[in-house]
Amino acid sequence: MIFIWATILVLGVLIFVHELGHYLAARSVGVRVERFSIGFPPRFLSCKSVDDGWDVRVFFYRLYQAKISWGPVFETHISTPGRIGSTTEYVLALVPLGGYVKMAGVIDESMDTEITHSPDELISKPFWAKLWVLSAGVIMNILTAFILFAGIAYVQGSPEVIDKPVISELQPGMPAENAGLEPGDRITAVNDESVTSWFELQSVINKIPDTPITITLLRGSEEMEFSFTTSHYIVPTDNGLDTLGVIGIIQEHVYHPITIGQAIVSGYIGTLNSFGLIFLTFKMLGNGSASMKDLGGPVMIAQLAGQSAQAGWIPLLTFMALISVNLGFINILPVPGLDGGHILIILIESILRRPLSIKARLTIQQVGMVFLLLLMGTVMFNDISRLLN
Repeated sequence: MIFIWATILVLGVLIFVHELGHYLAARSVGVRVERFSIGFPPRFLSCKSVDDGWDVRVFFYRLYQAKISWGPVFETHISTPGRIGSTTEYVLALVPLGGYVKMAGVIDESMDTEITHSPDELISKPFWAKLWVLSAGVIMNILTAFILFAGIAYVQGSPEVIDKPVISELQPGMPAENAGLEPGDRITAVNDESVTSWFELQSVINKIPDTPITITLLRGSEEMEFSFTTSHYIVPTDNGLDTLGVIGIIQEHVYHPITIGQAIVSGYIGTLNSFGLIFLTFKMLGNGSASMKDLGGPVMIAQLAGQSAQAGWIPLLTFMALISVNLGFINILPVPGLDGGHILIILIESILRRPLSIKARLTIQQVGMVFLLLLMGTVMFNDISRLLN
């Protein structure tokens, strides 16, 4: 259950924030927003902004023309005399993962070709306004990551690492917890090799992934021994991927309060480091130290979200910040169908000094959708393969 709500929280919030950026930017430059949906179809609750009030509809299964179909089962009008409606339909949809914004004058994934070049359509706006609207989702994702990193730093404070081989916390489901180790235990030896610091302990364990070991420790004044098998953790390095041995123990830290200014600096560094991890991934894909098989999709995100949630709110929010940066980076890539693809089109139009034809835009969108579907198919195949293995 924790995997489900953690995934909905992470992906739902981040995609919603992304689309909210597009919505607010569109409204700020006078672009008509036809629909703003929280979640994906089918619709469940709809509120349309009209003159003198709101048109409200509830959707569910109904008997219509002798067939069971999904449609409106309740309709009403909330009167607000004198109110000028925007005609935007605000939707609460059934699939609670993110949302989308349908703007007038945009050929998006719906392949809608109804463009009249009216003043309230995006296609009729100047170059700077188009760039602002199309990049606003990415900006919101980066801003969200920055706020999360800064907020976490401010709440936690500045960590001071204690280099003693004393267990501060145990990671759920990992070998150390399963074997019976407890917080406060002081490890004195691994496989009869004495350790006097956390650095020495980490160095020994990292060298032996998936290997039987014997841990000697002090619990109070009592010496105890535990035998079990280490697990492993794959980390990126400058030379590729490295497999390290782990047992699921966390080092002791002492946190000192920091100022808001220091938290802002931490938020900036955290966001910048997240981009560094993305560039490292592309570097590894380019030099062959990683392959497309290493990429993950929604299933991997769900697994990591669940594991982060089990570790606590701080790890979950940190994971959310990392995913937010990744979501922003992916969307800004110049691939048709993504925000970067739309930006590429308006850059081409600004160079040509004329708009592309509807047919050309549709063709570009279709090519982009094929590429995105192939990429999604690849990562889903990787996810399923990991589950089966």
